[in-house]
Amino acid sequence: MANERKYQLQAEEANRQLDALLEGLQVPRETWPYYSQMLTTILKMFEDSADVGDLKIANSALKELRYAFKVFASYRDVPKVTVFGSARTPAEHPFSTQARDFGGRMVEAGWMVVTGAGSGVMGGAQAGAGREKSFGLNIRLPFEQEANPWIADDPKLITFKYFFTRKLFLLKESAAVCYLPGGFGTCDEAFEVLTLIQTGKTRLIPVILLDVPGGSFWKTWEGFVRGQMVAQELISPEDAHLFRVVETVDQAAREILDFYRVFHSQRVVGGHLVLRLRWPLSPEALRDLQREFEDILKGPAEQVLGPLPAEGDEFPDLPRLVLPFNRTSYGRLRQLIDFVNRR
Repeated sequence: MANERKYQLQAEEANRQLDALLEGLQVPRETWPYYSQMLTTILKMFEDSADVGDLKIANSALKELRYAFKVFASYRDVPKVTVFGSARTPAEHPFSTQARDFGGRMVEAGWMVVTGAGSGVMGGAQAGAGREKSFGLNIRLPFEQEANPWIADDPKLITFKYFFTRKLFLLKESAAVCYLPGGFGTCDEAFEVLTLIQTGKTRLIPVILLDVPGGSFWKTWEGFVRGQMVAQELISPEDAHLFRVVETVDQAAREILDFYRVFHSQRVVGGHLVLRLRWPLSPEALRDLQREFEDILKGPAEQVLGPLPAEGDEFPDLPRLVLPFNRTSYGRLRQLIDFVNRR
């Protein structure tokens, strides 16, 4: 293993001791490079004479990541939706009751609910989902943010020191996100998730903006996006397809569940985007897809019946749609997935 290392410490004896440690722990070959590089990075901070402040940040962030990975590990196969919204709305406020109804609706569909663990909209979503089907990702603040009673003291409650580690897990573990009206934090999260999807830095998932019946919060927000960002060519018109504005719980749930009607998941393999499907497309549908989306495909789409070699044994029974996607037009990719789900 030592001879395979390209990322190493300055002292060769330290590299040998690190190898000996991993050998003594019997670290499996497939994970060896990652443990080796993580330990090397930590010790490089010593070589760099990192100051105590930098060490505190790295230490706290790594501990938060490790613990959150551990908490979510047992639930990786259960689909989850993250609900965002104001922490300031009373429990009886229409926004909070809408969140409660949405949480209950998604649990009925077999999903779990993730929130920031606060009160208001977040508490409503977890009241609807129930403690057993909830995760709470709390943040330590000097005001406003105590865990709501539906998740407090639950093993699935994680309290973060840093927003950046919390933000990672609010998105990483979820197959959909739903935003109810909120303040700076809610709008920040909405724009951040859309930015990550638009730039291909995270997988494409349903982004739902849920208002109350007759409400105008997200319609006003959408008017700004379309009337200013699209109109002034600051984003592409297709980018507006990355989100859906709805005003009922049934509409929100249907948008999420329909996204996974045929489409299952995605992965990049060898420069191609691979869509795992629940059942194969017909030859006619494949021809229609090629014609309708040739503007974002650099060659012919191909359908295969099982995993590509680089995928290993991931979802062995699912057919694949192998796309030579240009990896820039994610709004159009959302339209392509909608096309697939209508077949």
